[in-house]
Amino acid sequence: MQFHEKLTELRRKAGLSQEQLADRLGVTRQSVSKWESGAAMPELGKLIALSELFGVSIDYLVKENQTSDPRPAGEGDSCSARVEEKLDLLARDYRRSFGPVYQYTSRRTLLGLPLVSIRFGHDRHPTRYNTAVGVVAIGNFSVGIFSVGLISAGVVSVGMIALGLAAVGMVSIGGAAIGLSAMGVWSFGISALGWKSAAGIAAASGNQLP
Repeated sequence: MQFHEKLTELRRKAGLSQEQLADRLGVTRQSVSKWESGAAMPELGKLIALSELFGVSIDYLVKENQTSDPRPAGEGDSCSARVEEKLDLLARDYRRSFGPVYQYTSRRTLLGLPLVSIRFGHDRHPTRYNTAVGVVAIGNFSVGIFSVGLISAGVVSVGMIALGLAAVGMVSIGGAAIGLSAMGVWSFGISALGWKSAAGIAAASGNQLP
């Protein structure tokens, strides 16, 4: 058996979908799909993780001449539950220990903040590992004087969801806000709410701009 066949067999015996395995390893479902189709091989770190997750040796995974069943006799249906528990523990440890996939923090500071902070990762929720905080902050989640991210907050903020004195995003809230949905003293968007607003649908406590 080749690696991709062994991986498919181990995953199915554990009762996991490709998406579940990918989520717990911190990779995309497409990566797992490529591994199982034989189009790609995981890097060494992921091979080690897979051997730990399924309780097999790396030799068993990568050597075609090793075809014996890696599970101890009598393990039965409890294998799935134990592998699922180990996957959850390793995924939590990975996120806690290694944080985002990419991070950079400049040594120079201004006002006690790093001059530049960049954080990109797989986590879907903001944590101290994947939130960029700095004068210039760029990441999945960002907080700074100049902030760019999926969710961003700052003096000048750009993101899908943006909060700031000047905010630009699909959803933006700020002193001056521009977006599909905008709320601010000055707001511009398809839907806008503010003291002065310009939009397809607008609500203004002051003047509505033409």
